[in-house]
Order: sequence, then structure tokens, then C-alpha cells
Amino acid sequence: MAELIGAAGGDATAVAARIGVRRTHLVLDNVEQLLPAAAPQLAALVSAAPAVRLLVTSREPLRIAGETELDLPPMNETDGVTLFLDRARAVMPDLAESVDVHELVRRLDGLPLALELAAARAKLLGPGQLLGRLARRLDILKGSRDADDRHATLRATIAWSHDLLDRDEQELFAKLAVFRGSFALETAERVCDADLDTLASLLDKSLLRRRLDAAGHPRFWMLETIREFAAEQLEASDDAPRVHERHAEEMLRIARSATLTEDDDTPSDLPVALAELDDLRAGLDWASVSHRTLALELAVALENLWTAHAPHEGVERFEALLGHADSHPAALRARALRAYAGALSMSGRREEAERLNEESLAVYRELGDRRGIASLTHRVAMSAYGLGDNERARRLAEESLRLSRDTFPFTEIPNYAVLGQVLVAEGDVDDGTALVRRGAELARDLGWDWWLSGQLGNLAFLALDRGDLAEAERTGLEALRLERDHGNRHWALYSLTALARVALARGDPGHAGLYWGAVEAEGARSRHGAWEASRIELADAVATESSPEFVAGRERGRELDFWDAAAVALESTQTEP
Repeated sequence: MAELIGAAGGDATAVAARIGVRRTHLVLDNVEQLLPAAAPQLAALVSAAPAVRLLVTSREPLRIAGETELDLPPMNETDGVTLFLDRARAVMPDLAESVDVHELVRRLDGLPLALELAAARAKLLGPGQLLGRLARRLDILKGSRDADDRHATLRATIAWSHDLLDRDEQELFAKLAVFRGSFALETAERVCDADLDTLASLLDKSLLRRRLDAAGHPRFWMLETIREFAAEQLEASDDAPRVHERHAEEMLRIARSATLTEDDDTPSDLPVALAELDDLRAGLDWASVSHRTLALELAVALENLWTAHAPHEGVERFEALLGHADSHPAALRARALRAYAGALSMSGRREEAERLNEESLAVYRELGDRRGIASLTHRVAMSAYGLGDNERARRLAEESLRLSRDTFPFTEIPNYAVLGQVLVAEGDVDDGTALVRRGAELARDLGWDWWLSGQLGNLAFLALDRGDLAEAERTGLEALRLERDHGNRHWALYSLTALARVALARGDPGHAGLYWGAVEAEGARSRHGAWEASRIELADAVATESSPEFVAGRERGRELDFWDAAAVALESTQTEP
């Protein structure tokens, strides 16, 4: 630098003397390779020459006085598509923007270098073909012959940054690849023995990213391109088996903290699990191969996540885990059969669910587990009601109520819903509604919002049957608000359907169509079998509506994110969409 500006020497004083009082900007690129040695020299220059301004690019801060950091995030999707197409059309002039191009930009994390390297392959591989080969992105994406060695491939670029790390940083970098999604600091400490200084250094060097969650707490993650490289380092190390085991054990701890089962009387907290969903799945994937009992315990701990969020995945998980001849403790097997049955029921496979509930009940009886017996007796009662056997449903619900009353409230309360629905089916609407309402209010008293939301949805449909639109709207909105807070998409299908019927009955086909379009799109996406089995009966009025306003709203609803459509309902059910 001193030579370029004609300074008499290379020290800060000589450079400052050459600059004098002239306002001067010095641009220094890729300074990370010169740190930390360069930092004090640059600090001395700034101090000696107040008129100078340094514009420095580096993968980590200088950490000197007066420094202002400007983080350069990956490109947004729109800019990433523009860059890719601009570079790709240099070799394929007729390349058009497409869904595959957008997905390619997302999968490459919006990294400009990655997009440029992908564009260089466009003459040989179309965007769709590139997507199919991204599992080997570190090597398949190569630059031109005149590219800097550091930028010749993605692997070379990341390896260059990796080689600048000290040993502790390299070890933590590799271990953090065990996280498929984002993670909290405390989780990294428990799983990877992360310390604050090393984690902060990886963050400074842009090998980790940071964001705040809804509660304002920091969470960290790796761009997938960087994580792929880190995962190679992890799997090549002796630490890999233990890191994966600790990760799976931590996911079990988190799942249990969300209390998503009926094994105690603590309200569930589904958002805790949804925040860790990628890593819960990663823990299950590893444990299913390497530690099957741990995998089954984790799958069971996620019982309500499967029923509310991913019933088909739950079925597949339990089919794989219970389909082997592994010997599991009887109590774990009973709980697994119960959770498996719940996922089957939500997938619309009620006969199979009933069989597994009966099998689980038999194991609980052998164990003499009163809570388990009461819970599974209620489950079998629900299956009987769903299959139209009202008398058996009543008898079993009364038996479960006797076993659980004043002892196991989270088993006692759901029986009022079964008994109430049986009465309604038999024509005693008032007494049946009163029982459903009683269960809802008991759940409210206990803070059991999960169950409360479902019963408020039931009350909304009962109010619709009575023609009480005000009551249907009130209970439907309260249910939907709770379901949004819990991330419970399955029950929200029912609540938003009830609100669509309210809007249509009030002469608001635009909103009715919007809500119903969102329900249709979510139902098709999630394939909730239980919803499909009941939607015609519950939604006949809106499903057959064909007015222009309804059809236009329906198309809008199909394009909206499901929770965005729910937000429209929660904000107003009276104004035009």
C-alpha cells in the first residue's frame, strides 16, 4: 500500500505524511488472511491520519477503534435469480426464468459465488438437472479457467476459510454440522461443548449466521452450502458417533419438555417442538439406524406433533420402528402403539387405529397402569364414536371417566366431548352441547389450551347447526387464535371452515371463499385423512357455493399461506377481502 501511494516508508507515520490532510479512501480486500497481525497496523494508520477512511472486506472484523461493521448477507431470491440468469445467459442465451431457477437460488443459499459457479454449468446442465446434483455441490460447481484458485470450486472457497481457523474453531465448526436447522446457544453447549469465544469467532468469520426468534432469543445456523463442508469434517472425525448420540439425546430432552404426550397432566407446548423440527427429524433419522430404542422414545415424545402437524410422517416413523423384531420395554411399547394409533387416526385409517389402541390398552392392563388404562379406554371410545358405534362409545367413555375423575384431569376432560357428541348424534342437542362446553371450560381452567381449541371448534359447528352465527363466530375465532399460537394446522382446518360458513351465511361470499380456498389448499398439502373423512359433512354449504365473489375469494385463498388466511379471519370477518 505504501508503495502504491508513493510513501517514503511502510510504517503508519510515513503513510500518514504522504496522505496529509487530503480526504483519502483506501480499499483493502480479503484482509482476513492477514489478521490479526494487520489490525494494529491499520489502527495506527487511522490514528496517524484522521483524514483517511478504510473500506475493508474481510470474513471477520478487524476489532479496532472506530470500526463500523456492515454485514453482507446472502442475496435475496429476486436478486439471486437476476444474477444467475445474467451469468447463465452468457453461455445459454435462451435460458428462461422458471420454478427450477428459483429453487436453485434458494438451495444455493443466495450465495453470489455459488450462483456464478452454477451459471457456468448452465450450458451442460439445465436448472432442473443442477438441482438433482446439488448433493455434490461442493465439487460439481466449478468456475472458469481464469478463476482464482480460491474460487475455482465451492469446496476450495470454503476450505480456504476453514484452513484459517485454529484447531478449537475447526473442531466446533465440524460438530455444529450435526444441527440440520437453527439452534440455541444452550443447545450447542450441551451437544457440542461449545464455548462462547469460539462460537463468537465462527460467527465473526461468517461461518455461522444469527437471527432472533419470536421471543427475541438468538438462534444460530449454517448456510446449507457451508454445513455440507462441515458435515464432511464431522463424519471424518472420531467424534461423529458421540456427537450424533448427544444430539439425539438433546432432541429427546427438548421433545419431552414440550409435553406432547398424555403421560402427565401438563399442558403441551407444540411451538417448542416446531422450532426444533428440522433437528428432531435429524435426531430421529440417526437414531433409527444407530439407536432404535432412543428413536422410539423420541417418536413417542412427539406424539401430538404427529397428530397435529404431520400424521403421515408419524405413521411412517412408527411403521419403521415397530416393524422390526426389536424388544422394547412393555411401557414404551404401550405408549408407542398409542402414538402410532393417533397418527393413523389422523391419517384417516380409523380401523387400524382402533386395533392398535386395543393392543395398547391390553399392554396397559398387563402393567396395571391406571392412567394408561383410562387414557386408552377413552381412545377406544373415540374410535367407536368415529365408526358410528355410539352405544359402545358411551360405555367406554363412562368407564374412562370413572377411572380418571379427580385423578387424571387430562384424561377425564376429553370424555365429556365423546359423551356430548354421542348425545348430539342421538338428538339431545342441548345436553350434548352442555357436556362439550363443560369439557372446554375445565380445559380453560387448567390452562390446557390445546384441548380447549378443539372443543371451541366443536362448539362453533354445534352453534352453526342451531343457527347461532354470533356464537359460531366467537368460538370459531377463539379456537383459530389458539390453533395459530400452537401451530396446530389440523384443528385450524375445522375452525376456518366454521368461519367460512359464518361468512357465507352473513352474505359475505368473498371472505367465505378466501377461507375455504385456504382450507382446500392446506388439506391437499397436508393430506389429513381425518379431515378428508369429515369435510363434506362439515363444509357442504361452502363446498357447493359458486357465486363470482366466492370463486374469486377462493382463488385468493388458495394462493395465501394458510396462517396468512387465518390472520385475515382473526383481523376481521366483516370487511371485504
